[in-house]
Amino acid sequence: MNVLRKWVFPILRLLIFAAIAVALVKVAFFADTADTAADPAYPTGEITEPEYIVAVGTVQNDVTLTGTVNADDAVPIKATLAGEVRKLLVAQGQHVDAGTPILTLRAEVPNPDGTMAVKNATVTAPSAGTLSSFPALVGQMYAVGDAVGQVAPSSFNVSGSLPPEQLYRLLNQPTEAQVTITNGPAPFACTGLTITSPLAGAGSTGAEGESAEPAGGSPTVRCVVPADVTVFPGLAANLVIGGGSAENVLVVPTTAVEGTAGNGNVYFVLPDGSNEKRPVTLGLNDGLNVQVLTGVVEGDSILQFVPGAAALTPDGCQIMPDGMQVCP
Repeated sequence: MNVLRKWVFPILRLLIFAAIAVALVKVAFFADTADTAADPAYPTGEITEPEYIVAVGTVQNDVTLTGTVNADDAVPIKATLAGEVRKLLVAQGQHVDAGTPILTLRAEVPNPDGTMAVKNATVTAPSAGTLSSFPALVGQMYAVGDAVGQVAPSSFNVSGSLPPEQLYRLLNQPTEAQVTITNGPAPFACTGLTITSPLAGAGSTGAEGESAEPAGGSPTVRCVVPADVTVFPGLAANLVIGGGSAENVLVVPTTAVEGTAGNGNVYFVLPDGSNEKRPVTLGLNDGLNVQVLTGVVEGDSILQFVPGAAALTPDGCQIMPDGMQVCP
């Protein structure tokens, strides 16, 4: 027992402390990098830019916007003779057809020989509808072109505001839209589609020698509601405008292209890992993908995101070049 206490146990303690010291030195100065690199939680510090392989796909170019159901504007009934009202032939609130007599006018006009002659004219309704305004009185004088009343048609339209940048997706000028009325009838085709933009000087009169106010506001989309569809003014509506489709074409994400209409640039990935900007010709755009007409071939590798630009997801999140999403 004396030998164990005096020699064996102290030697064992020294060996244990020596082993612990060697292990600490190894961990501190000779760490096993292979094991840490294999750990998925270990940060490697390497960031690679996502790439996209050009492939064949389909682009369905549908532009969606919200709108409102409106009654068509009233049509003015204009006097066709400068004279006095002699007889009223209808009453306000009455339904009239196009060509219905509204009132008669009487005027004295000079003859070539200097004598005066009496001339009568009957003013008729320019369109069918309800006589919504009819302030004319017997004996009242009107000049040619003055409005003697208003006819409110029984027709409706759907209109909505279109962001100006969306006009690039509707260059082929569609003629109809698919409309869905909130809590209303089944979706229907709204025909006679027009897209109008404010004109400079419209609705304003500048002083002499001064230019009119510049045009402002967004383009307006308007289409005609079919007569057999029951709607009411003020109803909310959803419009889907078909801007065309293309099948079996080369497509790339919009995030990979500088520009989205006509001409653009993509960044090719070169064999050495660097990238090179090259021009492309663009076709249809559905908001997420864009058709490429020239400049790439199937199988080309390009950067999925334009260098330095933050992409946007449909819900408004920014996709950073490292793949992270930053949402508002």
